Amino acid sequence: MMWFFWFMFICDLLIPATFLICGWVMWKQTPEKINRRVGYHSKRSMKNTETWKFANEHCGRLWWRIGWIMLFLSVAVQLPFMQSGKDIVGIMGGVLCTVQSLFLIVSAVPTEIALKKTFTEDGKRIGMPLP
Repeated sequence: MMWFFWFMFICDLLIPATFLICGWVMWKQTPEKINRRVGYHSKRSMKNTETWKFANEHCGRLWWRIGWIMLFLSVAVQLPFMQSGKDIVGIMGGVLCTVQSLFLIVSAVPTEIALKKTFTEDGKRIGMPLP
């Protein structure tokens, strides 16, 4: 049943890989125009192009870091179960996938906090002189 371990191993590396790829794209290649298809979407981030760029770069850097940490931790957590039975590998893989998915959801919190600290409710940068 070694094939099942390798199947779960690859499946559980998909989320860290997604963090790495999407994080790099959001960080380094933020879409120029605000859109609902690609990028970090929230009410605050979509106020204007400055908030859009800031939020995508912030979240992208965060996802890039989280992705590397999750990749190495996921490998470290899975390897000890290489010789385990199908049930154990399945349960461990499911738990790992759930934890990884929670990071996806929770990662919005630091980006929203950074947006709130950097921009007003109207999307104007805090500390900028008025024209």
